Amino acid sequence: MSNKKDFALDFAFFNYLNQFYEENKGTIRRRYRTLSKKFLDYNDPDNANSFLRGPQFEALEMYIFLKEYLNNAQVYQIFNDWYYKQNGFEKRRDYGLGTDEQMTLFGINEDQYKSVFSRMKKYAEEFAQEYPNYIFALTMGTGKTILMATCIFYEFLLANKFPKDKKYCHNALVFAPDKTVLQSLKEIQTFDRSKVVPSEYLNWLDTHLKIHFLEDTATTLNTIDRSKFNIIISNTQKIILKRQRKEKSVVDKLFSTPSFDRDSVYNKALDLYGFDQPEDEDELIENQRFLKLTRLEQLGIYVDEAHHSFGNALAKDMGLKKAKTSLRITINELSKSLEASGTSVVGCYNYTGTPYVGKEIFPEVVYAYGLKEAIDKKYLKEVTVNGYSNAKTIEFLRIVIKDFWEKYGENRREGLLPKLAIFGSKIEEIENELKPAVEQVLHELNISNEKILVNVGDSKLTTNDDIREFNRLDSPNSEKQIILLVNKGREGWNCRSLFGVALYRKPRSKIFVLQATMRCLRAIGNLQETASVYLSKENMSILHDELQENFRVSVEDLKGDSKSQRYKIRLVPPPVKVKVNRKSKLHRAKEKQVSETIDFQFEKVDLEKYKLKHIEQKGLVKGVIIKNKKNENDLSDQRETRKFSRLTLVAEIARYLNYSCIELDKILMKAKQSFDEILAYVNRYNELLYDWIIPRLFEEMYDIESFEKVEEKEIELVKEPKQGYYEMSANPNLVVEVNDENFSQLFDKSFHLDTYCFDSKPEKKFFEDIIKSDEINNVYFTGMLTHGQSEFFIQYIDPESNTVRSYYPDFLIEKKDGKWLIIEVKGDNKIDDPIVQAKEKAAIETAFASEMKYSILAGSEVMAGKSKTVLE
Repeated sequence: MSNKKDFALDFAFFNYLNQFYEENKGTIRRRYRTLSKKFLDYNDPDNANSFLRGPQFEALEMYIFLKEYLNNAQVYQIFNDWYYKQNGFEKRRDYGLGTDEQMTLFGINEDQYKSVFSRMKKYAEEFAQEYPNYIFALTMGTGKTILMATCIFYEFLLANKFPKDKKYCHNALVFAPDKTVLQSLKEIQTFDRSKVVPSEYLNWLDTHLKIHFLEDTATTLNTIDRSKFNIIISNTQKIILKRQRKEKSVVDKLFSTPSFDRDSVYNKALDLYGFDQPEDEDELIENQRFLKLTRLEQLGIYVDEAHHSFGNALAKDMGLKKAKTSLRITINELSKSLEASGTSVVGCYNYTGTPYVGKEIFPEVVYAYGLKEAIDKKYLKEVTVNGYSNAKTIEFLRIVIKDFWEKYGENRREGLLPKLAIFGSKIEEIENELKPAVEQVLHELNISNEKILVNVGDSKLTTNDDIREFNRLDSPNSEKQIILLVNKGREGWNCRSLFGVALYRKPRSKIFVLQATMRCLRAIGNLQETASVYLSKENMSILHDELQENFRVSVEDLKGDSKSQRYKIRLVPPPVKVKVNRKSKLHRAKEKQVSETIDFQFEKVDLEKYKLKHIEQKGLVKGVIIKNKKNENDLSDQRETRKFSRLTLVAEIARYLNYSCIELDKILMKAKQSFDEILAYVNRYNELLYDWIIPRLFEEMYDIESFEKVEEKEIELVKEPKQGYYEMSANPNLVVEVNDENFSQLFDKSFHLDTYCFDSKPEKKFFEDIIKSDEINNVYFTGMLTHGQSEFFIQYIDPESNTVRSYYPDFLIEKKDGKWLIIEVKGDNKIDDPIVQAKEKAAIETAFASEMKYSILAGSEVMAGKSKTVLE
């Protein structure tokens, strides 16, 4: 059963639908109306004067295909016809797209078909969707708003030509999730329609089109009942039905307007009795708009950004999760009300940035165009991601602004000044920390503070003039270049002249890192520009994870050099269990006599970890911070450090050690290093005080008595997965599976999992070398599942964060003599890494407690054929 379910969640029907369209385009177009063909030909990219980009036109083709050829059928009905080769799909061939996008024999069996079909139909029925619901997933910056406007213009042209045909929209309601996206939808109103509408139909459209922009709460909807060719643009909060917050009194019920009920006799006579005129003004605005919409015929609903571009909110509004949101309820109620009045919602067309939400593909996606393709095809800017470790706020901002100004300065593109967006996590951070720091940096660079614009949603910091400036950033008259923002990194902020994004603090929402980063990717000019993203090391890691979660691409994939595939990892019975000794420690400090002269031995300190480093990364490539040393620059001279004096240094040490300031001063004065030398080190690297000086003083003042307790425990190498398997992406060249013929005679010596996904060639080669050795009973690859799926881990203290972390070694080997080995295969450049050394120290201690042996083997040694040296 799990296989069928997994297949349904991962089945991308839109790929097969697009494939059928491409293979049968000639036959399909013969069933189109002449006007539809003219509209497509006018916008075809092969037409030298066409305006639409490739993805926009492909989505428009699919939009018209669904309407003209498939007659606005629901997606589950289309899938059913496609599978059984009926109702227009008689010419479907029996092959499809494999995981690598290559053509393969089509192999969906009956059970798989049923699981996909039931999933598609479930959401249509559960959310009472009598109307077709389609999702167009185009990544940010490919022009969803223009595409939406083009589709609406097409609908109105066909509705005018064929007014009795119920598959065309006579009116359009455009939903935006919030005010930011609402502002971007003004492009529907201001867009030059001649770019997408054939000239012979343009005058009619300009004459009859009526656009209603519900910008604020006080705006009423002034459509004429039963009128046509209205576009109503609003955010969801201005239309949605809301529950009454408190129970009305008996008197209120007697004199108030009846509550909304589509089947109520009063609802059918609202005009006669004036029941659409409630006394409460807020209630009037909500009910008036909703009721006005119920009096418009053949309504098409267009949901921009489908509530939110990514994540759970999108899943809920699209019906992928059971929680019914106000948006989906409102659309369904509109549909029921229109049906009761003799008309209908023609369709709901959702435009979002991704076809995925976590592991699932939205079942009603009909077209998708991804982030990687958009960058490769130059529809978006390229990007350089800069990561910074160990930087304080002022240091980070100084480096970012200086780098941005050196790269872009006041060099205009399309007459627009380049902009840098600096995001704060909350308003107080902008007001008290970021804005003063930015002003200081601009002063140092001799740049006017007039370049700063603050937009945080607080009238104390952001005036109406600031909002107007923000809305005209893409204007040649705008002189603002440093934009300080809170929560404007989400969808809808369409600033093409944004060339940089800076985000240092970890935001409350991880998805915000992806949303904010993507803001600067919108294309500008005739050439593909390069944007710069400035992140903390932690935010760089978050960016990688969110790209995987929402686009199913890694940062390597975006560069175009990834060959990874997805694998489902299952346990091979019986489960492997190992007995280990877990050691618990208790420490007690005991005061001792301090030596006459303390030697701080500064020459032994590794100062590299205290240096401020800049890592430049071309393209979104994971791991350059650690692996590619060529891209690192030492910027320690720009650090913002505290300058200690003799008195303040003694006071700071005394605060930590709870020791007499007078006695500490005497100890420091007698030290081998002079006070001035100590101050010089501390004032250059403040962290040295806490990581080196205070610990050494502590060792001089106290003896530590340790008490240990050892307990034997049986652990599972891999826990049983709840859904029957674990899932990973890996390069096929680094994967070994249990049915691999090269290991058919060695199966009993390994494979507690049916698939081993190695991280590197040395890891794979080590496994291949060791499993063939006559000196071992078993070898297990244990470094693959590192997120709590295994009980075989070693706890160590991370030297960077000083927190306890879990480390999962690469291999566990049982020798013929009964001894166990724990082996780590590491790249040569990582052997001396502080974190690797911390892991090694903890692993040696843990292995010793269990009478095991721990070893680190360099990758070069493995490739040189020295794997078996660990067995000696």
